[in-house]
Amino acid sequence: MKIEFWSLGKPHDNYVQNGIGEFTKRIQNYFSVEWMILKPVKQSTALSAANLKKMEAEQILHQLQQDNYLILLDERGKQLTSVELADFIQQRANAGLKKIIFLIGGAFGVDDVILKRANFVWSLSKLVFPHMLVRLILAEQVYRACTILKNEKYHHL
Repeated sequence: MKIEFWSLGKPHDNYVQNGIGEFTKRIQNYFSVEWMILKPVKQSTALSAANLKKMEAEQILHQLQQDNYLILLDERGKQLTSVELADFIQQRANAGLKKIIFLIGGAFGVDDVILKRANFVWSLSKLVFPHMLVRLILAEQVYRACTILKNEKYHHL
């Protein structure tokens, strides 16, 4: 199974680049993994939030394949413990999914069409974080889930 992390916006900022790179490299010991940073919509500051989300949704849907399992990160989603995330990933792998995509939406969230397309909506926290930190937290938590699945020492109960 391949894991892809998708995020709208600019490339990783320097202050998180090393951490994201390190956890991504570690995940590769368990799953094929890749980041896709979707370029910001041109002239986004001239658009309303609703129109911006619609244009971002078009960009996302253009990249998605029908059989991709889409996990949307959203503060209103279901919260999981690290162990539950590990089980969740293992269940998807056992189901024979070829690719799961973790999507970090834009600054204003995502259009309803993406919310409806998502197979699962996951909340890292009830708090709101900057996108760059979400990228780092996401990579670390997926790595943590991988180590839990292999009973490795990284995660302590």
